[in-house]
Amino acid sequence: MKFGGTSVATLDRIRRAAKRVGVEVAKGYEVIVIVSAMSGKTNELVNWVGETSPLYDAREYDAVVSSGENVTAGLMALTLQEMDIPARSWQGWQVPLKTTSAHGAARIEEIPTDNLDAKFAEGMKVAVIAGFQGVSPEGRITTLGRGGSDTSAVAFAAAFKAERCDIYTDVDGVYTTDPRITSKARKLDKIAFEEMLELASLGAKVLQTRSVELAMRYKVKLRVLSSFEEPSDTAGTLVCDEEEIMEKNVVAGVAYSRDEAKMTLVSVADRPGIAAAIFGPLSEAGVNVDMIVQNISEEGRTDMTFSCPTDQVARAEKAIMEAKEQGGINFHDLVADTDVAKVSVVGIGMRSHAGVAAQMFQSLRDEGINIKVITTSEIKISVLIDRKYMELAVQALHDTFGLERSSS
Repeated sequence: MKFGGTSVATLDRIRRAAKRVGVEVAKGYEVIVIVSAMSGKTNELVNWVGETSPLYDAREYDAVVSSGENVTAGLMALTLQEMDIPARSWQGWQVPLKTTSAHGAARIEEIPTDNLDAKFAEGMKVAVIAGFQGVSPEGRITTLGRGGSDTSAVAFAAAFKAERCDIYTDVDGVYTTDPRITSKARKLDKIAFEEMLELASLGAKVLQTRSVELAMRYKVKLRVLSSFEEPSDTAGTLVCDEEEIMEKNVVAGVAYSRDEAKMTLVSVADRPGIAAAIFGPLSEAGVNVDMIVQNISEEGRTDMTFSCPTDQVARAEKAIMEAKEQGGINFHDLVADTDVAKVSVVGIGMRSHAGVAAQMFQSLRDEGINIKVITTSEIKISVLIDRKYMELAVQALHDTFGLERSSS
């Protein structure tokens, strides 16, 4: 069971979360609880580090920002003990959750189960573990990057072959789209790993992408549910294998990302290796390129368009101009449009249904929305459009694919 920052934001909420743990213990389960820092604490700690040392030592950064989870873990264990449930808190290094040495963005290498298994054998019912943290080969505290507690939870579920991994958050499940944009958004009972992975990577903030990747790889059943609603066995959304889903809408959901930019290199000299000459420097500069479109070549020149997050535009421009100065690329102009949004439809049903793209494009045309860039994969279609039409596009596509209805 994983409880996010809003679910443990106050002592009262920690008590409420502890009661949920108690329900599972009463069913006969041994429970591993992963906790985040109390809401807002990590940001406060990050700010303190920044004020103290702008060019900080990443190892000390991890030592500071991981402390928020330690506080919550201790308080949760104390709360459970007050309820006469045998519990103790564990920090990442005590488990130990072994990670790489990449401070601030470490990856999990291994979770030996011996220490926890020994304590469970002695009668411990609940292990409360500080999420988001581990220990490097050098013995230093590491953190797993933002959203790392989700990743911790899935990794523990995989290591201990848990029956299920429940992620408690401030939403009551995964919706067909953002309910703040359309009131017709419907909560899904089940969603396939692949669909969830696409939705997470396309901007749906419910689950962290790395946690879904891990769950998919190790076949961990994930349930997303709200810590503010009464518990029930049917609550939330189950993220599971495609085979476990009886009802399959062609499209499972509509995702969007507001902070997209479209960048175009105008009139690039078209020759073998030109794509590598452009995207190599962008990769080295840490620019997260998503959609790529190359125009037909005329008289040895072509236009190359790609999308990236708006906060990476300056970095992308610098990398490309440096590559031009060094003679790696020859182009006439670099145009950045930071006023676009990405809207995507996702669904495993697309594999066996033709015409989804045509329906999508017709729907946008009917609303007078112009498409700037299109990319497709086996289970998703993404388009770049003017940002001012983003909410209209999401609502129109939600209606077009009948997502307010479940198909059973």
